[in-house]
Amino acid sequence: MRYEGPIYRPPSEANSLLIQATAGCPHNKCTFCMIYKNGPQFKIRKTPEIKEDILEAREVYGEHVRTLFFPAGNTIAMKTDDLCEICRFSREVFPHLERITVYGSSQFIHKKGPEDLRRLAQAGLTRIHAGLESGDDVVLKRIRKGTDSLQQIQAGKWVMEAGMELSMYVILGIGGKDRTRPHALESAKVLNQIEPDFIRLRTFVPKVGTPLLKELQNNEFQMLGPHEVLEEIALLITNLHGDSYLASDHYTNYINLEGKLHKEKTRFLEQINAAMEKDESSFRAFFIGTA
Repeated sequence: MRYEGPIYRPPSEANSLLIQATAGCPHNKCTFCMIYKNGPQFKIRKTPEIKEDILEAREVYGEHVRTLFFPAGNTIAMKTDDLCEICRFSREVFPHLERITVYGSSQFIHKKGPEDLRRLAQAGLTRIHAGLESGDDVVLKRIRKGTDSLQQIQAGKWVMEAGMELSMYVILGIGGKDRTRPHALESAKVLNQIEPDFIRLRTFVPKVGTPLLKELQNNEFQMLGPHEVLEEIALLITNLHGDSYLASDHYTNYINLEGKLHKEKTRFLEQINAAMEKDESSFRAFFIGTA
């Protein structure tokens, strides 16, 4: 099996087979992200090569693979016919597959449209991991996400209507001190309209070589401290009304929350209140990420 450039996958795909379908990211402008800033440039691998790697994986792991993730940063940007082909082929090669997943930003999901998303679902794509990051249009413009809240809502709804699972990521603190409240409230509004299967929380950590780190160093961006992040989480959760599964399954977070929103909201808020009673020195220290 062949791999090029950084290969990242969500923590929830830790046990998945990784078969690279694309390299790099076709957007690659987000100010907080360093993953592909130094290359490789976005490209889509040839379908026959991807199939060769799938067959090689069967020789290595056998046919009982149950979950498969196609990196890299925005595999949803593949031509629909090609992505459908490798999904169908994977299910033929691995008859016990329960899940096939990809990363997909809202602007590239939106370019697919409802019909192509339905085709992908029928071909066997079962879940898309999408970085919402924020529902606040001011924040989205600042971080150069390349989308807005309305497009994210429409793209998210299309994924759900197509019959695929949607896992959406919110970056706590990405709005800084001046946008913490609108970031939380507008993110809740967007998520309430989509009602994705999963809402996954990440806490902003500045990364080396990124524009947002430079803004922080130049005092153009003010980071939230642990208690302020917890306040932002509480505001977000208080205003979420769907039945999504919420998880803070990442090393950047200050607190571990996991469960269905409609059942666990009270417990979540109690956990946050308890954490707020702790001195800030008891939480992880500030650091600059290198990966």
